[in-house]
Amino acid sequence: MICRILLLFILTSCVCASLVVNVTQSSYQAEENHNITLEWTFTTRTDGSLKSINIICEMLTDVRSFILFHLHEGVESPESQHERFSGRVQFDKEFLREGRLRLHMSRLRTDDSGLYLCDVLTVDGEGSRKCLLNVTERDRPKSETPNTTSGGRDPSTTGSPSQGERRGRIVLYCVVGVIAAAGTVLGVCYYLRRKHSTSCSLPVELDPMVHIDI
Repeated sequence: MICRILLLFILTSCVCASLVVNVTQSSYQAEENHNITLEWTFTTRTDGSLKSINIICEMLTDVRSFILFHLHEGVESPESQHERFSGRVQFDKEFLREGRLRLHMSRLRTDDSGLYLCDVLTVDGEGSRKCLLNVTERDRPKSETPNTTSGGRDPSTTGSPSQGERRGRIVLYCVVGVIAAAGTVLGVCYYLRRKHSTSCSLPVELDPMVHIDI
């Protein structure tokens, strides 16, 4: 009987001392290049000390996990953070005493989409909770949309000719026209001159100026 009472007391103490971790939202929606705040809550004692708090937050993928935040005995450990999150994650230290972990992620990217897990360890025990983040691509203005029909080049270079090109073509056409006209004129003059010289000459036997000795 005494053993049962002691066992019940131990189990009750363990249940009371268990750590409960929750998320403010189970899923988050954001747009790339924007900022977002992920928040977890956990039960904690109100002694005001942060040395007993240890937290590891990771991004989970099918291949591996990436640490985005690590708190060891109340002190942040940036050396544990993966380089993809470097300089993009900050937390509010003052909220930890209230049992709230707020992670501010800036300059979101589409590859930040995924499942995020925070594991909290205190003197009350250990607990974890996951949340989902979905980052969508930012809507870009039409002026920023690449021109697929011209291979990504500026449409002004692949559309109608520029003013300089039109002037060059006009000059070229004029030069060709002048050359063609000059050739025609020279041809006509040569033909008329040849015809005139032929018509003015007489045969030797009909020319009175020519004397033939018999």
